[in-house]
Amino acid sequence: MTKRRKFSDQFKAKIALEALRGDRTIQEIAAKHRLHPTQVSTWKKQAVDGLSGVFSGGASPQGPSESEIKDLHAKIGRLAVENDFLAQGLKL
Repeated sequence: MTKRRKFSDQFKAKIALEALRGDRTIQEIAAKHRLHPTQVSTWKKQAVDGLSGVFSGGASPQGPSESEIKDLHAKIGRLAVENDFLAQGLKL
């Protein structure tokens, strides 16, 4: 049994960019790097799909979700109660 190979993000980007250039066919690129042509095509498609994210400014337009806000408010309340309790204990 062979082990699965893991590829770095930089390697995937390099292969996808090479496929996007169009100098060589997918099959030639796959043979050169000892990959399956389907894998090269998948990385190329992922690169094209994610390209719009490069120009979006990098910051996600979404803020924290409602559940995260509720959890944080609950934690603030608990910490305030603990703080008050400990402050009263120090005044004795």
